[in-house]
Amino acid sequence: QVQLVESGGGLVQAGGSLRLSCAVSGRTFSTYVRAWFRQAPGKEREFVAYISRSATRTDYADSVKGRFTISTDNAENTVYLQMNSLKPEDTAIYYCAAKGPDYYTRASSAYDYWGQGTQVTVSS
Repeated sequence: QVQLVESGGGLVQAGGSLRLSCAVSGRTFSTYVRAWFRQAPGKEREFVAYISRSATRTDYADSVKGRFTISTDNAENTVYLQMNSLKPEDTAIYYCAAKGPDYYTRASSAYDYWGQGTQVTVSS
């Protein structure tokens, strides 16, 4: 099995930064595509970004492009999400997710493994 554990969430003022981490353990070879999703209160879970394990391919939601950066450290089996210029509308629970190498996708239903989530709150 695969375990994903997020950390790094918290409360920050608008314009500030946070760095989320996702520690991947277990059958890590099953986690070729690693992604971040988020879910705000009363809203559906939405795609934020994904990265291939080789870090050769990334994709971002338009709402975070230019402000967020996804990266991976394969030596430590960790995926990061650097979030800059945060806005109140970025407030959500952020989830780390992973899937196999068959294809890349923004669809949450395609991801096999999920972390428990970490809360990010941006105050205005």
